[in-house]
Parts: sequence; structure tokens; C-alpha cells
Amino acid sequence: MAVKILHSADWQIGKAFADIDDLDGDKAAELRSQRLKTVQRIAEIATERSVDAVVVAGDVFETNGVRDESLRRTLNAMSGFSGDWLLLPGNHDAAEAESAWTRLSRLQPPRNVRLLTRPEPVLVAEHRLAILPAPLVRRHDASDTTEVMDSMQTPPQAVRVGVAHGSIKGRLPERSEAFNEIAEDRADRARLDYLALGDWHGTLPIAPRTWYAGTPEPDRFKDNESGNVLLVTIAAPGAAPVVEKIPVGRFHWRRMHASLHGLSDLDALSAQLAGLGAPYDRHVVQLEISGVVDLATREALNALLDEWRATLHVLRCRTDQLLSQPSEADLDRIASQGFMHTALVRLRSQASDEKQSGEARDLARRALEILYAEHMRTSRGSEARR
Repeated sequence: MAVKILHSADWQIGKAFADIDDLDGDKAAELRSQRLKTVQRIAEIATERSVDAVVVAGDVFETNGVRDESLRRTLNAMSGFSGDWLLLPGNHDAAEAESAWTRLSRLQPPRNVRLLTRPEPVLVAEHRLAILPAPLVRRHDASDTTEVMDSMQTPPQAVRVGVAHGSIKGRLPERSEAFNEIAEDRADRARLDYLALGDWHGTLPIAPRTWYAGTPEPDRFKDNESGNVLLVTIAAPGAAPVVEKIPVGRFHWRRMHASLHGLSDLDALSAQLAGLGAPYDRHVVQLEISGVVDLATREALNALLDEWRATLHVLRCRTDQLLSQPSEADLDRIASQGFMHTALVRLRSQASDEKQSGEARDLARRALEILYAEHMRTSRGSEARR
């Protein structure tokens, strides 16, 4: 009879999203709560697909200091699947002498929640499935913790599934950490039918029997195919695993860039944002804007960004590479004489004077933008009162 598991990792319950808190605390809170809702979805899928176990390959929690309330909420989110849950400590939540795992154990979790805090085989599914864990007992380990799997003995009829958290040396798109390295051929050395890995936050096959599941709820501006769980079916010991990616993440994190040089470019930017697709409130966007624009275009850009900030879940915008250079038409709209004209001329000169420091030029440009925006706001108000 085939064995089926759901492979997940890097839940990082309790993740702070501090940079988004600075922009909008409510939206950061939604990102935090969604992580638990995604765990609920994993439980639903496990039940729907009648899997034998859910294996979570490390970093279940963001830190060992996660609150007891979060531990309890995690257990509640898992309650939708009555089969075995096998949870491995990772580098964020290492199985130290006092940790999230010791506190979770004191909460007396249900019997189907198995804490893989010791490097010894765990038999589930009526001994048809043997889980071989390599828990981290410290955040950084210079040795390969999976080496112990080579000597683990399991029943001959049991499918052998290793569970580990770390980096496959030389195989990740970017170097992860200099610690917690795992041998590329561990599945072969340990006679594993499948090696379930965590630490890399994207879904990534290393070899036919070795996969990173990635975080099920995206949390970074990286194009690494996160937001999945893996349904792994193994017909019998020695059979090749069949791996199916199942999307579960709600939010989509996107990094975008736009180059602006005039009002006509704003239509292209708006189309680019619209191309993210509905529902728009599921997108977290980092937008980097560069170019040179006049003040009229800059004001129109600010209005466009305000509209999209209200539409997307989060829109973070970097404009430090966008220069504002007032045109003659900009200056004519504001003032043609008097003190205002003198101030504008001086600010314009400072903004383009290479002898000035970069900070001084930036301040002059920002002052011009503020004066222009305030003038246009006042002008529109006057027209409305007529």
C-alpha cells in the first residue's frame, strides 16, 4: 500500500513583518494571522488527500521566544487533520534546553502531534512509514546533522523519509548560510526513499528523492516559487517518489521597477500594476521608480500611488532614484513674480547645482515638490469655491 505525506516547512509562526508595521500595522497583523490560516488550509488538504502524515521540516516558529498563545493557536490550526503531524526544530526554533518545543511539550499537545526533537526514527502509519529526523539543537551547527540517518535502522517494510533543515552545499540558487550544511547525496547514503528539507523558502527539487518544500505562505520579495506544499506519494520502499506541488499561499510578494520620464509613462506604470491581477488585495509589492520627471508628473505619480496603496494589500515604494526637475511650465503655474518666484528660482538652482551636496540637492527637490503640490491643491480649492 502506497504511503502519502504532505511535506511542508518554514511556517515561522510569529514572524514580525516589522518593516510593514512601520507602514501599516493592521496590514502586518493580517500577514501574521494569515500564516495560521495557511496551516489550517494544509490540514484541510491533508484530510482531503487522505495522507498518512504531514511532515514539517523545521522553522515551525519564528523564534524560541514565540508566545504560548501562538503555540496554542498553531495547535488549533492543525486540528483539522487527525493524522500524524511530525514537526522538526530548525535554525529559528532549535531544540535548545529551554525552547518553544519544551514549552509546547508542557502544553500536552494531542497524541498525533509528534515533536521530532531527538535524532531517532519515528514509526507511523502502522509502521509503513519511518521518519528519520535530524533536529537542530542550536541555531548554527558546523557538522552535517543528517549523517546520523545513515545508521538509523527501520523495519524492512517501512518507507524511509528523512527530515532535515539546512543548506545543500552548492545547490541553492543563492548561498543560504555557512552552517547547517547537508550532503547532496544524503538520500543515497542513508537509503532514503525521500528527503524532506526546510530552510530554503522556495519550492526546489535537488534530486528526484530530495526536495525543499519552501514556506507555504510567502514572506519575502523573492521569485523562488514559494507558497506551496508537496504531496509525496511513495508506492513501496525503493520506489521513486511522485511529487505534486499544491499551492496554498494567499499573498503574492512582487518586486517591480518602473522608469519614468513624463506623464505618458504613468499609463504604462498603471498597466503594470493592473497586470498583477485580481484580487489585488492579495499582493504585497515593492516598487522601485527611477527616471527624471517634471513637477506635474511627480504630482500625478503621487496621486496614482495613493490609489494603488488603497487597492493593494501593501505597496512599498522607493523613489530615491527618481529626480524631479521643474519645467518652465511648472514654474509658470506657481508664480511669475514676487517672493514665491525668487524662492522657486533659488530652489531650482540648488536642486541642479553639482557643487551642492547630494543631501542639499535632495532637500531642494523635495521643497519644490511640496511647494508645487501645495500650490496646486490651493488652486483647485479656490476653483471649487467659485
